[in-house]
Amino acid sequence: MKRVPGLDGLRAVSILLVLCGHLDGTLGFYNNPAFWGHLGDIANLGVRVFFVISGYIITFLLLRETEKTGTISLKEFYFRRTIRIFPASYCFILFIALAYLFGVFQLNRGDLLHAVTYTMNFFPDRSWWVGHLWSLSVEEQFYLLWPATLLLLGTRKGLKAALAVILLAPLVRLGTAYFWVSQVPSIGNSFPTIADPIATGCLLAGYKDELLARPWFRKMIDSRLFFLVPLAAWALNFKPGGRIRWLILETLINLLIGLCVCRATVHTKDWAGRLLNSAPFVFVGVLSYSLYLWQQLFLNRDSAAWPSRFPQNLLLAFCAALLCHYVIEKPFLRLREARHVVPASAPAVFGEAAVKAAGKTVQPVAESLRAPS
Repeated sequence: MKRVPGLDGLRAVSILLVLCGHLDGTLGFYNNPAFWGHLGDIANLGVRVFFVISGYIITFLLLRETEKTGTISLKEFYFRRTIRIFPASYCFILFIALAYLFGVFQLNRGDLLHAVTYTMNFFPDRSWWVGHLWSLSVEEQFYLLWPATLLLLGTRKGLKAALAVILLAPLVRLGTAYFWVSQVPSIGNSFPTIADPIATGCLLAGYKDELLARPWFRKMIDSRLFFLVPLAAWALNFKPGGRIRWLILETLINLLIGLCVCRATVHTKDWAGRLLNSAPFVFVGVLSYSLYLWQQLFLNRDSAAWPSRFPQNLLLAFCAALLCHYVIEKPFLRLREARHVVPASAPAVFGEAAVKAAGKTVQPVAESLRAPS
């Protein structure tokens, strides 16, 4: 399958941030509270990176489909997403259910129901073993709503709806903190309070051409000082959840990540581009969905069991991910690709026109469908 240059590398960055955040506190790992405290909640930052990527790539594909066919086939979209997400996730959930039945570990009441219905993000009383599925639930809810929104409203109004989400989500978070105190634990998990990073990616996909055609934006993307952008996102992430973060900082972090996504798809030949497109980063990015699913079993800071100790916990997580990827993911992906063969004469890709208008050239961007990390 053809890939979007740079995005697999960013997925690798995303899942590596999650892994480092979950390794903190596990036995045998470098557990220095002062050190990790200065890094902030990097696991949450990693999830936020993937949300922006997801919004970008899904919107990119939907807009390209609209350009080619004049419409969006919801049936085909949901088929592709079902084949991509369900087999691996339900295999993981089945394993968890069997482990629970045999007394390997305990689950909270409601864990399995919310896991199989992709509503874990509305269930704060979740156990560790399935707790990470909250972000997959957010993704599934996005897949359910966004294509239908674009189809019903059209591209222009649909992108305005994405902008409205970016503007309203901070107010929803702040309003929840003031007027619905019992739901404060759901802030950053429930879809209305975490939809804005995905909407940021959606908006970037819709307006990337126009932005790249503007000299000031292109100058910023091309700047040698661009490394300050991801550093700023990381620095803003230091502050824990609170009113300032919910109202302002998270929006700024999303925008900075969006700039990083834009640059990664444009600059593929500089040192950062070569790193993101290097074989190790691409491989980890391709493996990110399976790694996201299975790392939770081994990176458990509350367990003293041998599989949860570093470094074997990280090794076991990668082994489980490899098994899931090659035994479950790839066969179903081949099934999907056999049904949707991309013709060799596919038209020029979304975003290339603006780059040429700015007097630059980049490698063509092609289809990439990867699940949350």
